[in-house]
Parts: sequence; structure tokens; C-alpha cells
Amino acid sequence: MSMFDDVPVDVGVIYEGERIRWADAHMELGGPRIERKFELVRARPMDKVKDGEIKIIGPDIKDMEKKSYPIGILVEVAGKEVEEELEGVIERRIHEYCNYIEGLMHVNQRYDVWLRLSEKSFKKGLNTFTMIGKVLYRLYKNELPIIEKIQITFFTDKAKVDEMYEMAMKVYEARDARARGLRDEDVTEFYGCNLCQSFAPTHSCVITPQRYANCGAISWFDGRAAARVDPKGPIFKISKGECLDPIKGEYSGANESLKKNTMGTITRVQLYTAFGYPHTSCGCFEAAAFYIPEVDGLGIVHRGYKGTAVNGLTFSAIADSTAGGRQVDGFHGISFEYMRSPKFLQADDGWNRIVWMPKDAKERVKDFIPAEVIDKIATEEDVSTVEELAAFLKEKKHPVVERWKAMPVKAPAEEKAEAAKEEEFVMPMPPTAAVPIGGGFKIILKDAKIYAKKIRIVRETD
Repeated sequence: MSMFDDVPVDVGVIYEGERIRWADAHMELGGPRIERKFELVRARPMDKVKDGEIKIIGPDIKDMEKKSYPIGILVEVAGKEVEEELEGVIERRIHEYCNYIEGLMHVNQRYDVWLRLSEKSFKKGLNTFTMIGKVLYRLYKNELPIIEKIQITFFTDKAKVDEMYEMAMKVYEARDARARGLRDEDVTEFYGCNLCQSFAPTHSCVITPQRYANCGAISWFDGRAAARVDPKGPIFKISKGECLDPIKGEYSGANESLKKNTMGTITRVQLYTAFGYPHTSCGCFEAAAFYIPEVDGLGIVHRGYKGTAVNGLTFSAIADSTAGGRQVDGFHGISFEYMRSPKFLQADDGWNRIVWMPKDAKERVKDFIPAEVIDKIATEEDVSTVEELAAFLKEKKHPVVERWKAMPVKAPAEEKAEAAKEEEFVMPMPPTAAVPIGGGFKIILKDAKIYAKKIRIVRETD
């Protein structure tokens, strides 16, 4: 008899990575339309947890219509071997286990949580959080036997979500603060995480003391705890190996781990740079760094930002350029905690290379931005175009302006003027290009975005 016979939809790893489009959704919980949402695990004394209890505070699924709702998920666990340092590890499993449920999509984590339920699964009978709670309860007890008792509460009442959100944010910050201080040089092993591989098969996180997982939910200490309690699980030890480049952050052990865990697709990773061999991303990263060639600087945009970045792109558009387990020069999925690290993009000149970020994101990490540069980083309140950004940086004497002297960069206005004079762009064919017998050319472009007012392709004749 299956442990899920009383659940009206299938449950299994086959549904990991399933995407529920809005057109096919019954409703959604959290996500970009909802400001406050959370998921949190707390370790409790044995006598404070009622094993198997599932509570719903607010509207249940059957009471919901097709729109976005607040969501808070509190999982309270107890056991002789359950310690506070395991909370983040157990918490991240919510993502994995929810995605085992047919027709339930779960992405992101912590205060960025986002779920969608398909109309198809709702009609099959998945119409209460009690059923989702049963799946979580049974998977936790089955896969993490150190958990002896577990109770789960779903919050959908906005006032209660808002109240619990404040508490959750304090817990997250306390966890992150505990992990600060230890350096990458102080340890002999890093940790890897494959929890997101169902969404991005060629992505595997390398977690170090000074580089959190991209999702912001797993520190080096969390990785160590997870590997200890579940040695065959998705979070595992990585032998650091030889340091091949201390500035870019390249280690032989990390390279070997990536090669093994991406089946040879990714063979090198440099942890402290957005160029060359940047760390891959799934889609759960908290923020993304992106290159702005007009000023030779980097911008940052976070998941909660609803406007457009200074380059005219939304977070989702920028995220599409780095997600999916790819290494793309100048696009880099990152966590907020990594922004607080002394090794933050150190090969790219760190905060001296950051030229734009939303005000809200800047506020969250302001205590970790060097005093001499913080007021020189523009926000959406200072500039709205790349042209305005260039003028702002020059006026504020941002450190990146010195790079313009060493490697001349045309001002955006000059580039536009030159572009206006161009009547056509001629694309020469490479010498090795094959020309079919019937004439014409075959052009294959991968991961390319081309913008041109006019393009003319001609064949050169002898």
C-alpha cells in the first residue's frame, strides 16, 4: 500500500521541475504579486510539537479563486538529534517535497516563496492544504528519520502572514549572521547542492563559507549539517582540492564536482567573478548581477523589484539570461548574503564595479557596502537610463570611471549618434561556412539576442 493512497493526485520525483502556467492554474500562493510570504522551519522541544498535526489559518484551497494569495508555511520539528543548525537544511526540503506533488509548482525559498496549483489537480480533489501537509509530513519522516515529531501550519490570513513574516525575517538574519566570519581559506572542504537540478540539470551549487548558495537558504554550516544527517542526500561534501586562482576563486575540487554533477557539461567554475567561468544558476537565486557595457560596470536587480533595471530589462528578463545552468559572461545569479561577503565579485573589483541597484536592495546590504562608494551607486530614484547613469557616475566620481581611462568607453550618447549614421549592417560569413548546392546560407544562432534596424547578408564572390 502506497503512503499516498489517500491523496487524490500522484506523488513522486517525476513531477519535479513541473511548471504551471497561469492559464492552467487554479490559483497561486505568494510570488511576485504578494509582498509578504514565507516558509520557515523551527526546531522545538519534544513536548512542544504535536506529531502529525496540520493546521490551516485562513482560507483553505477549496475557498480560493483564481488569484494570488498570501502564504506562510511553518514546519515545527523535534527529535533527540534535531538541532537549531539543521533548520535551514530541513526548510529547503519544502521546495523539493512540494514539487513531488502532481500539479503543484514550488519555486524559490524563504521570503520569496511562490506556489501554483493546477486546475487539473484541483479538479482531481487536491482542494485542501491538509493533503499537502500529509505529503510533507510523510516525506520528512521517511527521508529524515532524525525527525521524531513534526507539525505543520499553513497561513493564508494576510494579517497573520504579515505578523509571522516579521518573525521569520529575524530568524533568517540570525542564521545568516552566525555563518559570517569563517573564511574559505579556513576550511578543507566545500559543500555542493543539487536540490534544483530538476529545474536545471546542468546546475549544481558550490557552497563555501564566503559564498552562500544562490537561493540564500543554505550556508556552509547548513551544508555541513545536511551532509552529516543525510550522507546520500542532495547536499554533499566537496573536497576543496588545489586553489588554482585565489582571486577568481577557482578550486580543483569544485571543478571536479561540477563536472561530475553536470555530466561533463560544466567543467570549470570561478566563484568570485561574473566573467569567464561564472557560477551557474537554477532559477531560485535572490538577485542577479548583470553587465552594463556602456559604462563597463555591473548592475544588480533582485527578485522583488517590480520596475525595470537601468538597462530597460525586468528582473525576469535578466534572470532568463543566467538561469538554466548556463555560464553566460556578465550575468550572474547571486544571494543577498553573498553581497555581504568580503569576496563578493572580488575578481571584478567588488563593490567598486557595482554602478546601479534598486533602492530596496541597496538598503538591505548598505552596512556591507564600502563607505567610500555607497553614495556613488545609483538607484532607480537617481537615474532611469544608461545615458543618465553615465552622467551620474561621472559626477559622483565612481571608481568605475577610472576604468574608462584605461579602457576607453564611448559615452552612450556618442554610441547612439554613431548608430543613427549606420544605414546597414553587413554580416560577413566565416571562411568555413558551408554553402548548400542550391545556394543561400545556413545561419545557426544559439542564446543570441540581436537588435538591428536593417541587416543585409551578401555572398562574397572571387
